[in-house]
Amino acid sequence: MNENQTPSGSLYGEHLPEMEAILAELTAWIEQLRSHTKRETGDDPVEHVLGRIKTEESMRDKCRRRGIPETTESALNEVHDAIGVRAVCAFLSDVYTVRDHVAAFPGAEIVKEKDYIRHAKKNGYRSYHMILKIRGKYFAEVQIRTISMDTWAALEHHLKYKRDAVKNEALIVGELKRCADELASTDISMQTIRDMIFEEA
Repeated sequence: MNENQTPSGSLYGEHLPEMEAILAELTAWIEQLRSHTKRETGDDPVEHVLGRIKTEESMRDKCRRRGIPETTESALNEVHDAIGVRAVCAFLSDVYTVRDHVAAFPGAEIVKEKDYIRHAKKNGYRSYHMILKIRGKYFAEVQIRTISMDTWAALEHHLKYKRDAVKNEALIVGELKRCADELASTDISMQTIRDMIFEEA
């Protein structure tokens, strides 16, 4: 059976168990940072971690939108977020602490990084994205963001997928951009206050 065949209609086929193992190891790696930091400083750099294997339906839809074949080859090599992890942090500095820890994940090579925090998208989206190639074979996307960025992204996601049914879209898009900028300013202020507290301690 070649890579373009999908046994029993499965897009991931025999690769799924190893993908699930990588997902578990990657989330455990972030949890390791949390445990170590809490022991050392009493603080937790991560509010929560979410991980998933992209559903086959979602993967097939993404392949169609990109105009590539709905095959195992495409799912594993052309699309780079079959394995996905999101770490949500309270403070901006924690985002970069987690980034450095993820970069040291054993057997991983950083293929691509996008700092949408320092260089936000036009619509206001902010997050830190990493594409890892793990064991020389599987790709994983890691998104690291603050709580406010995560809340904003969830709201923008609703707009994106309900766009046809939304009235006053231009107004909503404008308001979302305004909120994104205000939340970014608040994140910076909160980080500054935190740094001042630790300087005084």
